[in-house]
Amino acid sequence: MMESMTLQMTQRGIITLPKSLRESYNLAAGDIFTLLDLGGVFVLTPQQSKIDAIADRIANQWVENGLTLEEMLGALREERERRCV
Repeated sequence: MMESMTLQMTQRGIITLPKSLRESYNLAAGDIFTLLDLGGVFVLTPQQSKIDAIADRIANQWVENGLTLEEMLGALREERERRCV
């Protein structure tokens, strides 16, 4: 659904996103956005952090391979012990 909202920029260039949008899209302080300038039409897109994206890919791979977190942590401990001997 396209919705039009009026926002006001402060003297320091800060624009506040309405609470309804922050809640709808699970946005929080510190989130990163990409701003695309299309000849004066601005498109603002939330960016998922690279760490979150990598963690999601790893978690999906675990599920595909039928591994649990406990199994992965156990394998990590074994590898550390093997390398630290």
